[in-house]
Amino acid sequence: MPDVGEGLTEAEILKWYVVVGDTVSDGQVVCEVETAKAAVELPIPFDGVVSELRFDEGATVDVGTPIITVDTDPGAP
Repeated sequence: MPDVGEGLTEAEILKWYVVVGDTVSDGQVVCEVETAKAAVELPIPFDGVVSELRFDEGATVDVGTPIITVDTDPGAP
């Protein structure tokens, strides 16, 4: 979970916009999260293929915890 600002320490995952196996590109919005102050869409900062969504919708996650795994070199052995 990236730092969403304003000293907030956690956010709830409201909706995933991707599933395992989807190709994502830098800047693409992959999920929406809600903090105590607002709902925010989170973009992915690189290109690759989604290999894992680490939390279900509705989960509350601490800032700094990985929420998605993306294979940035899917053709590598």
